[in-house]
Amino acid sequence: MKSSNLSEVNRRDFLAGGSFATVMMLMGGVPLNAAEDKPAVNPDGTTNYKAKAVPVNVGVIGCGIWGRELLKTLALLPHGPVVAIADTYPAYLKRAASLAPNAQQHPDVEKLLANPKVEAVVVATPSHLHKDVVLAALKAGKHVYCEAPLAATIEDARAIAAAAKASLKLNFQPGLQSRSDKQIINLAKFVRSGAAGNLVKARQQFHKKQTWRLASPNPEREKEINWRLDKAVSLGLTGELGIHQVDVANWFFANPPLAVSGFGSIIQKDGREIPDNVAVRLEYPDGIFLNYEVTIDSTFDTETGLFFGTNATIMMRERRAWMFKELDAPLLGWEVYGKKEAFYKESGIVLGAGATKQDAQEKKTDKDAPATAAGAPSTDLVDEVSALQYSLDSFLVNSHMVAAGVKDFTDTYGDDPQQLRDYLKDQEKNRLPAAGWKEGYESVVTVIKANEAALKGQRIVFEKEWFNVA
Repeated sequence: MKSSNLSEVNRRDFLAGGSFATVMMLMGGVPLNAAEDKPAVNPDGTTNYKAKAVPVNVGVIGCGIWGRELLKTLALLPHGPVVAIADTYPAYLKRAASLAPNAQQHPDVEKLLANPKVEAVVVATPSHLHKDVVLAALKAGKHVYCEAPLAATIEDARAIAAAAKASLKLNFQPGLQSRSDKQIINLAKFVRSGAAGNLVKARQQFHKKQTWRLASPNPEREKEINWRLDKAVSLGLTGELGIHQVDVANWFFANPPLAVSGFGSIIQKDGREIPDNVAVRLEYPDGIFLNYEVTIDSTFDTETGLFFGTNATIMMRERRAWMFKELDAPLLGWEVYGKKEAFYKESGIVLGAGATKQDAQEKKTDKDAPATAAGAPSTDLVDEVSALQYSLDSFLVNSHMVAAGVKDFTDTYGDDPQQLRDYLKDQEKNRLPAAGWKEGYESVVTVIKANEAALKGQRIVFEKEWFNVA
């Protein structure tokens, strides 16, 4: 689809689906803000979802560092009680038990999946072990939240996507947090409405200083827990870290890429096989491209994204966003109300989500507050709900909605698969925003080939067949 047509189509969708404030923004009335919908549960535990969130019993599979982070976030969501945890490593299971004291502890996945109390599972095992766990969970009739990337190979990822697609009565969600994050959803609508003009290119980066190497007194265990440094099973920095930003580019550009080039280097000389310093270039239709850089050797500029348009450039920094207009860009009208913040020699208009025009006027930036790394004063128009919390919230609410929809339909009409599929498809509009198997699959195919390009230092043209799921 040509970018001009894409802008027109999505401008209509934006107007049709946005809040009154969003419509008025495009008419020149108020600054751009996200819709007023909030997650089912706020950080303080108060519920404000439009319908009472019904608890869904959760089992967490994989209790390593990220698995424990998921447990901490689930503890903020009373409609996601953790009733079971599983890990093959006793020490991890013991640590996780302190975060989920009411959960049954299982030394293997099979016992957790056989637990009748478990309605949904969150899969946080190493990426190359996802396939068998996810397929078993779907076969056991559990809703599945699978951390991203879905798998370490296209074959495994396709098997997961195909099983999720075929599991009509279950909710499957990959851990692409941005797809549920109100901040990023708001920005996606803005970019795809054409307000920044035709997209030209993008530049994204993730900079964090860390080793990725974990220590263990047991040599066999040390090799096992350092799977991310083994190129035989790891997708490296591009796959394990970059997948979230690359997915945002696929989303904003409304297309998977056509080709990718890359290269990487190893700065930390400790026997690792995966580069700790990577740059890739993804080529998209209509001449658009993304330059993506990721390193674990430096923290400067942290997580940053720039989307360049013919009328404006959008800068993203850790879930906040600003617009920098071109001098010859037409006046949209609403930007005269927007809060402005200085970055280097430029002045950006804040694209804040979750705030009305009145809120923006009342919540003034503290001029004496410390500056951010980009040189902008800090602002209190920052969403306190984390992207992970939004994502898990969507999974829990949508899992209940799917289960309730299946029951309502079968109780009334019986078990007609095609009619049920149509019914559930119609009900999707009522669910909270989230990635599905298609987005999860396209994102992992993208980073698998991006990682391959970086390892080989070559250009790879994507084959359309790679993105197909039976």
